[in-house]
Amino acid sequence: MRKTENLIGESDAFLSVLDQASRLASLNRPILILGERGTGKELIAQRVHYLSKRWDQPLVTLNCAALSEGVIDSELFGHEAGSFTGAKGRHQGRFERAENGTLFLDELATAPMGVQEKLLRVIEYGEYERVGGNKPCQANVRLVCATNENLPKLVAEGKFRADLLDRLAFEIIHLPPLRERQDDILPLAEHYAVRMCRELGYSYFAGFTQQAKQQLLDYQWPGNIRELKNVVERSVFRHSNEDEAIAEIYTDPFATAWQSCESTPPQSLSIVDTPAVKQESSSIQLPVDLRQYLQDQEIMLINNALKQARFNQTKAAELLSLSYHQLRGLIRKYDINVNGD
Repeated sequence: MRKTENLIGESDAFLSVLDQASRLASLNRPILILGERGTGKELIAQRVHYLSKRWDQPLVTLNCAALSEGVIDSELFGHEAGSFTGAKGRHQGRFERAENGTLFLDELATAPMGVQEKLLRVIEYGEYERVGGNKPCQANVRLVCATNENLPKLVAEGKFRADLLDRLAFEIIHLPPLRERQDDILPLAEHYAVRMCRELGYSYFAGFTQQAKQQLLDYQWPGNIRELKNVVERSVFRHSNEDEAIAEIYTDPFATAWQSCESTPPQSLSIVDTPAVKQESSSIQLPVDLRQYLQDQEIMLINNALKQARFNQTKAAELLSLSYHQLRGLIRKYDINVNGD
């Protein structure tokens, strides 16, 4: 049996999806899964398959967006030897490989119209022809399709077959985005953090601070669960002390990267325009180490902002027109005390 990812969540929306998928598993009907990228559509397809009577047969997948029309035709239905240049032998398509099992087609909305017509024929009559072939092949395959596109809109625009949508829409599973599953964010984050700690050889996961938890909950997660996994793994990796709870969540991998490429961050240049600096500049004795001077001014402004914000780093970053992660990068760079001691 193929190893699958765990389906983790406790929100009402997520539990409702699991229940719907479980009830549909026993029916030998096509299923359509809708949801944004990264919401776990393939995991739901796996649940449908492994709870069905076909659980001990193949589960085959194909991402339709990754292939051109000629290639996707061959990948789905196979081809005969000599059917096109380079076709030296018979190629077994995904339908043939999924015989008696389940075929999961992701990004279905990108499938060309000609392929859509052939898919409809498989659903209607249970048969297809290999590319370059002239004999029908029988198909006993459960079809599960997924997309993040608005299929009714594509039908209205003539980009998707209405009859195919009708046959696929016996029942539609809608996966809510992670931002609508607030109760699932922390359990998922802890799950991926524990896995990353194991990969790094840590003896245990020390948890998240309350500030880090709030940051996880406040973020909108445009990349959904896939993004959450990457963010949590990055945050665990960058955390320097495995015995302390993780206090920083790195949602932007480029925040510190851009900073390290610039000896003088653009934001710091604006300080020479402030009245306080202009007044002080008149008493500066030249020659002077300009970079050291600017660094000293930067440290002074960061310390002042932290004190004014009562060492709330988010508010301090706003006072300096920086992102939270940009400020954290500077604090680490200059080893600035953030505890107010």
